[in-house]
Amino acid sequence: MTETIGQGTGRAEGSTQHLHYELHLPHPVDKVWAAVATPEGLPGWLAAADVFEPRLGGAITLRWLNGAQDPEQSVHSGHITAWDPDVVAEYTIDLHGRCRFHLEPTAGHEGTTLRFTNEFDGDDALRLDCLAGWHDHFELLVEALRGRPADWSKWTPDRWRELREGYAAAEGAPG
Repeated sequence: MTETIGQGTGRAEGSTQHLHYELHLPHPVDKVWAAVATPEGLPGWLAAADVFEPRLGGAITLRWLNGAQDPEQSVHSGHITAWDPDVVAEYTIDLHGRCRFHLEPTAGHEGTTLRFTNEFDGDDALRLDCLAGWHDHFELLVEALRGRPADWSKWTPDRWRELREGYAAAEGAPG
């Protein structure tokens, strides 16, 4: 884990998994917002936004670009369930449940604290998969904000596997 991306945490309440991350990004809120809440920014680190209606209740369809060519595995839809420009973008989609990005300017407004939460139904193994997956994507977000968006044609699951093993070890779970 780094100063920029803290260790993600997860807990279960019944079958509902709750993930949390806190990122400290050396970029202003408007730049981070553009990356996490616009169809132009999302493909640089997360997924293509094939449908994106930037308003509460708006439709969203994300198409993951890191591997799966089967639309059933890579395309997932839902709605924007919270929307406060430059502050909160929340997407509830069929693949990952509720994904909330909360942005706060840091002192001097030169940086941003991004608090991310994700709630979804699943077991402990899926929680570890998602902790690793989001961490991998947040590393890509850091690079995209530096002007180096993901080259999805070169993406492999190697870094995800490494992160997955690390999260499993931290929880004392089998890798």
